[in-house]
Amino acid sequence: MKIIGFAGWSGSGKTTLIEQLLPRFVAHGLRVSLIKHAHHTFDVDQPGKDSYRHRYAGATEVLVTSSRRWALMHELRGAQEPSFDEQLSRLSPCDLLVVEGFKYAPIPKIEVWRAATGEGLLHPNDPHVVAVATDAAIETPLRRLDLNDPDAIAAFVFDHLGLHR
Repeated sequence: MKIIGFAGWSGSGKTTLIEQLLPRFVAHGLRVSLIKHAHHTFDVDQPGKDSYRHRYAGATEVLVTSSRRWALMHELRGAQEPSFDEQLSRLSPCDLLVVEGFKYAPIPKIEVWRAATGEGLLHPNDPHVVAVATDAAIETPLRRLDLNDPDAIAAFVFDHLGLHR
């Protein structure tokens, strides 16, 4: 399994970029999975649904399954958040794992940066950043990718990870 991360500040465009890249990876026959790190409380379930009610009644894990998909929800109930490697072990085999967030994971990452966020660049302090996708003219020793050119960014990922197109 090859891994590429996308890291950047909130509002930089990580989700939009990944949404544009995924069909390009899949079109080349890759089986792609994604891990997204959320910084706040989130819920993939809806109030009133059976699984929501069971989780809130105290179940640590709720597996919802159908003929089209399945989802496993696990409540930490005060336990420590699992490490990145622990989360990886939960995934099914794939050709390419795309990671959104996990700024500090020791994986190759493309930094997504926009001046409009008002935040500084991550890569000067992260040796795992291999390129910067931006819509700004910035000085960087890393490969600069045009944030508005997902074809070029996809090509970079293929080349950097040694994936066949």
